[in-house]
Amino acid sequence: MYHKDVESDDARIVGFEVIPSSVKHTYTAWDANNPKVTTCTSESKISPGSNAPQEVTADTDVVFSYDVTFQPSEIKWASRWDTYLLMNDDQIHWFSIINSLMIVLFLSGMVAMIMLRTLYRDIANYNQLESQDEAQEETGWKLVHGDVFRPPLNSGLLCVYIGTGVQFFGMTLVTMIFALLGFLSPSNRGGLMTAMVLLWVFMGIFAGYSSARLYKMFKGSEWKRITLKTAFMFPGIVFAIFFVLNALIWGEKSSGAVPFGTMFALVFLWFGISVPLVFVGSYIGYKGPALEDPVKTNKIPRQIPEQAWYMQPVFSILIGGILPFGAVFIELFFILTSIWLNQFYYIFGFLFLVFLILIITCAEITIVLCYFQLCSEDYHWWWRAYLTAGSSALYLFAYSAFYFFTKLEITKFVSGVLYFGYMLIASYSFFVLTGTMGFYACFWFVRKIYSSVKID
Repeated sequence: MYHKDVESDDARIVGFEVIPSSVKHTYTAWDANNPKVTTCTSESKISPGSNAPQEVTADTDVVFSYDVTFQPSEIKWASRWDTYLLMNDDQIHWFSIINSLMIVLFLSGMVAMIMLRTLYRDIANYNQLESQDEAQEETGWKLVHGDVFRPPLNSGLLCVYIGTGVQFFGMTLVTMIFALLGFLSPSNRGGLMTAMVLLWVFMGIFAGYSSARLYKMFKGSEWKRITLKTAFMFPGIVFAIFFVLNALIWGEKSSGAVPFGTMFALVFLWFGISVPLVFVGSYIGYKGPALEDPVKTNKIPRQIPEQAWYMQPVFSILIGGILPFGAVFIELFFILTSIWLNQFYYIFGFLFLVFLILIITCAEITIVLCYFQLCSEDYHWWWRAYLTAGSSALYLFAYSAFYFFTKLEITKFVSGVLYFGYMLIASYSFFVLTGTMGFYACFWFVRKIYSSVKID
């Protein structure tokens, strides 16, 4: 199919339609250099699909031929991809959005109940306690006010992961907005990945700033070491896995291997641009004044009472990851299909909606579980907040394994290793992203509730 330009005499091919047909060709004597097929001439016309399939015996020669016809088309050059981008899965996508929205509404109801009813009543009661005896009898989340802002174990590592998560969040958000506005065309298959890599590099300044601000709040002094870890840890782990996988593809002599020049360019972007930007961000973040805690921290940590089985860290963290994963798993199916089965993915509007729902779900489930944890007088919430939302990455990896065994027909060992290697990188990235969203929601919530009560 070709479209003729109105202004000029030029015409461009805007589409192909291939129709298979079974034709019993006849020929006199076969010559590979100059085949004389009597049934295939400029005058002969074959109506597509009219000829029934033929039965072919073992000693029959089969002649394969093709015929090209040019037809004028109303499809413009700019719209030539629309045929491939028309998705027939809109109903499934709307179902996934509604399913995710129901999860969000359920969680929002719980958060609203906690914030408006329970917390309002708690704060009112706490602020009315006048006598010392009454103050000593207080229970629940107010009881741990002297320990709730105590820096956690491995606080430096938490700062590194928070900085990396902010960098990843910025990259994801801007990439989705660009894709939503149509800047990233599906005709350029590497455009999305190129945009993500470049945005990741330039978001390094926010990574450094976030990790340094949090580290200063924890009263840390070795900010340069934390900055180095922020600049090198996550990209280093991902690059190591990627390099091993690429070496396997090289070993198979596949054209899908990333060339050495491209690998060098990636390392240059990392060391030449990303690392300096992380240091710039850290310098700016560490020079600013430290965040003040709403309440003072006691010198001696209080003892945490025996926790119920359902408030144990492992159970609580694993439960927290189910709902964020549940909000995105239908969309995840389409993403995996586009990556591994070469389908076009061009419904960034749906993806952006699902991403917003993921942010809200991570924030709300973390706040709910953090409130229950503080009410049971367990003040070790820093890492738990990060891991609660981040545990959804475990379910993502488990789902990718399920997808591998049910949808893909991969038999070669190297192909299987490639699949699980790349899905490990994707799951690790998802862990860093969701964990950071959950942490910041919890951080805001805890500061908010402890700044609302009078503590003498």
